[in-house]
Amino acid sequence: MVEPSARIRSYQPDDHKLARFFIGRANFEVLAVANRKVYTSPLFLAAWVAVSCIFIQIMKWWPNSNQAWWTYLKPLPAFAATSVPLMFLVDWNNRPSFEAQVQQVLRRQDILDIRSYYSRSPASGFWILEFGDKFVGFIAVDASLDATSEDTVISSATQGSKASRKEVVSTKAGTSSIATIRHFYVKEEYRPALSQDDLLHHAIQHAFNSDKAVGEIRVTDLELTSWASQAFRKQGFIIDKQVAKVGVLGWSIRERVLTRERWKKIQDAN
Repeated sequence: MVEPSARIRSYQPDDHKLARFFIGRANFEVLAVANRKVYTSPLFLAAWVAVSCIFIQIMKWWPNSNQAWWTYLKPLPAFAATSVPLMFLVDWNNRPSFEAQVQQVLRRQDILDIRSYYSRSPASGFWILEFGDKFVGFIAVDASLDATSEDTVISSATQGSKASRKEVVSTKAGTSSIATIRHFYVKEEYRPALSQDDLLHHAIQHAFNSDKAVGEIRVTDLELTSWASQAFRKQGFIIDKQVAKVGVLGWSIRERVLTRERWKKIQDAN
């Protein structure tokens, strides 16, 4: 029996649906992480206990030492009942900011025609990591002249109107001095094997080696995606600035940068 092997390959037109699905999933996965972080925070646990105690007091469900032992189980339904609305409130407050990010990403012009968009510069690329016939993850580096642009194909205010659609991918060929990692995702079950490190290393090597015009690579990094943050740090990315905060607990969105000079020093050290 032939053992499956890992490979990093370039994006093909047949991968369009797969890429769009996992690009959306990658961003919604962060919402689930954010919710879990809140559920286990001291603030949420304290609120849950307080609300549950109030509910128990109203329902007169406190155990009585003069009654049978099973009366000590009477408060448990109150804790279960109050957890559901509290969890709903957390998701209701977290969801808008993360949904807005998903919509922003899915409206960018690179999503419309991935192959054409990432073929305008030799330093650009969209790669998919596979293990045998199983999808593992992907990464996209944009080194085109639009690398720093956040223009979208569809206006968020008029998304439902066909007349508002601007389905035109820029055809300007050339290489920017600043490359941007637009997309980066590895399925959760492959992260302990550090598949993300190999994928990120491949993309960085390609961007810097393919065109000397690329002077630095930038990426937007969310505090909640610790697996990606660790990979960026290992490859030499440093935090350049804080971009925004999202979610109930105000998690940071940072911009990281890796310059060619720093990359060369890391290469020489290794």
